[in-house]
Amino acid sequence: MTSHRYTCTFLIAVFILAGAILPADAAVRLPSVFGDHMVIQQGKPVPVWGWADPGEPVTVSFHGVQKDTRAAADGRWEVELPPVAAGGPFDMIINGKHSPITLSDVLVGEVWVCSGQSNMQWTVERSNNAEQEIASAFHPRIRLFSVERTVADTPQDDCNGSWEVCCPGTIPGFSAVGYFFGRELHASLDVPVGLIQTAWGGTPAESWTTLPTLECFAPIINKWTKLLAEYPHAKAVHDEKMKAWEKEAAAAEKEGKPKPRRPWGPMGFDHPHRPASLYNAMIAPLVPYAIQGAIWYQGESNAGRAYQYRELFPAMIEDWRAAWNQGDFPFLFVQLANFLERKPEPGESAWAELREAQLMTLDLRNTGMAVIIDIGEAKDIHPRNKQDVGKRLALIALNRTYGRHVAFSGPLYHAMRIRDGKIILLFKHANGGLVAKNGERLRGFAIAGLDREFVWADAVIQGDKVVVWSDKVPEPVAVRYAWADNPECNLYNGAGLPASPFRTDTWPGLTACKR
Repeated sequence: MTSHRYTCTFLIAVFILAGAILPADAAVRLPSVFGDHMVIQQGKPVPVWGWADPGEPVTVSFHGVQKDTRAAADGRWEVELPPVAAGGPFDMIINGKHSPITLSDVLVGEVWVCSGQSNMQWTVERSNNAEQEIASAFHPRIRLFSVERTVADTPQDDCNGSWEVCCPGTIPGFSAVGYFFGRELHASLDVPVGLIQTAWGGTPAESWTTLPTLECFAPIINKWTKLLAEYPHAKAVHDEKMKAWEKEAAAAEKEGKPKPRRPWGPMGFDHPHRPASLYNAMIAPLVPYAIQGAIWYQGESNAGRAYQYRELFPAMIEDWRAAWNQGDFPFLFVQLANFLERKPEPGESAWAELREAQLMTLDLRNTGMAVIIDIGEAKDIHPRNKQDVGKRLALIALNRTYGRHVAFSGPLYHAMRIRDGKIILLFKHANGGLVAKNGERLRGFAIAGLDREFVWADAVIQGDKVVVWSDKVPEPVAVRYAWADNPECNLYNGAGLPASPFRTDTWPGLTACKR
């Protein structure tokens, strides 16, 4: 591993020496998302912006094009470069009244934002086959940008971060899902790929949404208004607990015993769960950097409010699209994996309801969902198999964004009809036909009558349909599939992609009252 890191460091040093060093007296300033080794989105207008002295003339030169402007009264300036085809490396030169800034080793290709909570933040070095994946991560045309985790009360104009060349020395701490997604695109498209990681474990969707959009979600705002009003008292209590903990920890260390668990801090002004706090600090600084789209892995922290997520998640997506002002860019997301203990009988599930909310978000234009109900881990909310997650997201992008003829979705429930005491289910995306994995009998189906009492059901595949029944329910009205925290289920299509969990009923579930 050490030799890989030295090699990577040497490569990066060579790239840096090829470009100019930013002079100390330069008045022109750029946001951190512009820098050596960056990737510019191909085929789209490219906004370039920064700050200078008010009224200062600024010139941006790139790929034979020169754009002139002047800094406004607040010092901000912006130009828009015309679309460029994939390629590079190039230099971008920004001239002000002082010495020019030269950004070196700039590539043009595909740029994707990788965001969400801990499963997006989860690193390559903590995923399956980590040693092998890191050792083989020599991809000089894949570039990585990590936004430093922080919070803000108002939208910020910059963040901490820098572009790095993908190699064994830089990939271990980067998003595994982001990397495996980008690696698939790079291999299939043969163009540079830029990945911008902006993720924070354990955070809810409202943290990544603007306050104006959240004004429509009164329960979220009211909860935080109450918490902030109580914050001074909560902080005082926490400070006392911390003093006690420090004494206990010191005593435990002296006696060679494990330290007691550190007490949680109060949810206050600087907490990453605060509405809009992460949008302000970790999304706003990236806008309007030209991107192709975004991938998103989040939902665990909203599972207790799944019905609310039906509206909150699409609102967040539209929020980002409005901010970037680059149209309805592709927004691809991961449906929650199977997790927790397997239940012996059919029942209600908050995680199933959250997956349903994610499934419903496909009604929003230019969205896509990677189903991973088959690769979770009962005892770990962070499945180590991030390779298949990235690959399934990439299949969606390759088909929907780049027009490649590849299967990108498992079976999705489409319609049902009742006939002779059985329910017949129809599906979309039955590519290559419906199959039960490993040739076994279908599992994971439950059926109910008007009493809404679900029992396990028999199910068989007939072409692109599934027929479901139970001798215990002579007059069925509803079917559910994989409707559990950690379901036993095995419906796939011929392309090897799993069916999404679903239900045909609309009966209120566990989280219906928690909007």
